[in-house]
Amino acid sequence: MDEIVLRGMAKWPSVPAVYGWLGLDRRGQWLLKGERIPNPLVTEFIGRNYARDERGCWYFQNGPQRVFVNLEYAPFVLRTVNREGDPLQLRTHNEKPVSRVRGLWVDEHGILIAETEHGAATVHDRDLERLVPNLVDAQARPVDETVLDDLMEALQRGQPAALWLDVSGAKLRVEPISSGAVPERFGFIAQPEPPAGEEVCR
Repeated sequence: MDEIVLRGMAKWPSVPAVYGWLGLDRRGQWLLKGERIPNPLVTEFIGRNYARDERGCWYFQNGPQRVFVNLEYAPFVLRTVNREGDPLQLRTHNEKPVSRVRGLWVDEHGILIAETEHGAATVHDRDLERLVPNLVDAQARPVDETVLDDLMEALQRGQPAALWLDVSGAKLRVEPISSGAVPERFGFIAQPEPPAGEEVCR
């Protein structure tokens, strides 16, 4: 976290938390009361001071105050940052490089969910096409586009499919998952609420 944030936390340790103001959408945009925050300095500051509490709630540490985040889907959104033809490289919406992907899932809407060292993340919809060259069969061969469509449809129906993602030479099988099961599966709370009796700001 930023040094100014750490100093504020030490100086004022008991500032009431904020709920219901800040959000994160499925494209990694920070929202204030539902409206996109346009200032990049503000969004970068939020991203640098974004963390998870012991309950599985994600928040922005704004000086001494925690501002809890309503998640449209998952705590992180991934972008591909490699050049075409280079090995796959991913980065979170708040500019954290991803070095480990532990698993990959597709929900009933075709949303791709990855488990990274930072937490659960969706893949930005504009980057799905860039993942296609890394989707392979059991023999690590590229999958034909027609076959890929059939496999993705099977996964969206909740059925297993012979599809893997090649990440730096490691093959990860793509599994089906229900969108409603994602928060519990990955241990986060999408819409944080204060514990009973806690003083809060709304």
